[in-house]
Amino acid sequence: MSEAPTPRRIRAQASTLDAQTMRFILEAPIPPGKAGQFDAPDADVPLAVALFAIDGVRKLTVSGETIVLTCAPGHDWGALKAPVAAAIRAALAQSDQPLGPLGAGATPLIGDAALLARTNEVLDTQANPSIAKHGGRVSAESVKDGVVYLRMSGGCHGCAASSRTLREGVERILRAALPAIRDIIDLTDHASGENPFYQDGSGQPPTFTRIVPPEHIAWKEGALTINPDYLAPRLGLARAQFLAGLESGEVTITNEAASGTDTDITLVIVRTSLRAWAAEVLADGTAREVPPPRLTTAAADRPANALSRRVRAHLAALPTDKLPITYVGLARALGLYAPGSVRKITAALEVTMREDAAAGRAFIAARAVSRGPAQSPGQGFFELALALGQGPRSGETEAEFHHRQMVASGTPA
Repeated sequence: MSEAPTPRRIRAQASTLDAQTMRFILEAPIPPGKAGQFDAPDADVPLAVALFAIDGVRKLTVSGETIVLTCAPGHDWGALKAPVAAAIRAALAQSDQPLGPLGAGATPLIGDAALLARTNEVLDTQANPSIAKHGGRVSAESVKDGVVYLRMSGGCHGCAASSRTLREGVERILRAALPAIRDIIDLTDHASGENPFYQDGSGQPPTFTRIVPPEHIAWKEGALTINPDYLAPRLGLARAQFLAGLESGEVTITNEAASGTDTDITLVIVRTSLRAWAAEVLADGTAREVPPPRLTTAAADRPANALSRRVRAHLAALPTDKLPITYVGLARALGLYAPGSVRKITAALEVTMREDAAAGRAFIAARAVSRGPAQSPGQGFFELALALGQGPRSGETEAEFHHRQMVASGTPA
């Protein structure tokens, strides 16, 4: 009896900004066809026919090895992922032209340069006129492989409502006008700057009155609790990412007495390596969002960031004949032996990846790998690289991407 073939490997990746969008990443690019977007099934395109047959699928975009799907409101990706993966496998197995012949009915994707120009045109005509009323502006800084990188300025810089502005306003406008966009990432450092939206002529910040819904925040047995489903999107994270960040120390929550007040007010501050959120909470549980305070030197030295600096320094100093180093080996080299040390190391490596992406550098984290003969980073490395807009290029395997990052970070081929 012959063995059943190994199922085609498909990795699902949620968008941190749009809960209705899910990316399905294959091991290799889809066989020849016309990449682009489909808004309806096409009889000449087996993949589109298979996917639109699933109740809830509303939009399909294909580029290289990546399939991006948008579902209709009211549908849950938890229930859709399995049938979608099965439909993709079936379409690829049953046809050597799953995207149909060249010239099939897809809307062609546009190049990055054209997409950048069109994005700024849409922002200037449809989004910025409204945002300007609050003293702010949003512009597209760059586009890479269909991922748009935005930066907020003026009243949006440091604004506690900026995440909601991006998610509920700007992103919806851009996705409706430009279906070629794969993802949207906010590059703004909202923890820095002078928060001009909150300052009047005297330089004193006026009261910010965005009330936190009472069902999402409360004092329980002397401890302050905040609903992760409310807080995670304000940090640009999915719920699972937020909870994992709390466990690893990458997301921190601190409480302190609000300065300059005579009343019993607690200032709660939540930070990631890229964003921050803050609120003033009264003793009765009433809370309002406020601009996050600047990150002090002491706060910058919190354990997750301190370890990431040690990890970066050690990886940079390793001789080439000692590379790559395993996560376990890196933990031991830094004197970490307790249970959970590898998890701390991988969390610190993710901090370096975010720093490198923001600075436009190759990932030094590529120098650290899992155990095994493949000498490859864990899957989280590739997933975070994609989320940061610097994942494998079209047609590039994960192994090739890792090798490229190794070379670009200074490791000889």
